[in-house]
Amino acid sequence: QVQLVESGGGLVQAGDSLRLSCAASGHFITTYAVAWFRQAPGKEREFVSLISWRGSFTEYSDSVNGRFTISRDDAKSTVYLQMNSLKPEDTAVYYCAVGPRIGTRSTDEYNYWGQGTQVTVSS
Repeated sequence: QVQLVESGGGLVQAGDSLRLSCAASGHFITTYAVAWFRQAPGKEREFVSLISWRGSFTEYSDSVNGRFTISRDDAKSTVYLQMNSLKPEDTAVYYCAVGPRIGTRSTDEYNYWGQGTQVTVSS
């Protein structure tokens, strides 16, 4: 089993920055990708970014590309999401997830999920 714990969310103003953390523990035999998703009230969960568990392959959704940066700290088994120039439309619960395939943006392809951390951006 893989356990994921997100942290770093909060209430900020438009234009501010936040860094989310996803701390992982457990068994990673078949883990190839770590991804961030988000879900706003009344909307479906949507892809934000992903990074390969090994190597440096990354992807971003069009809505965050150029503003967010995903990274890893292998010594801490932690994935980060640096969020800059935040907009009110970034308001959502942000979830960390792991899965066996690289490059997928579908929630159905990820096996383990954290409980989420709330990000609220005011205007």
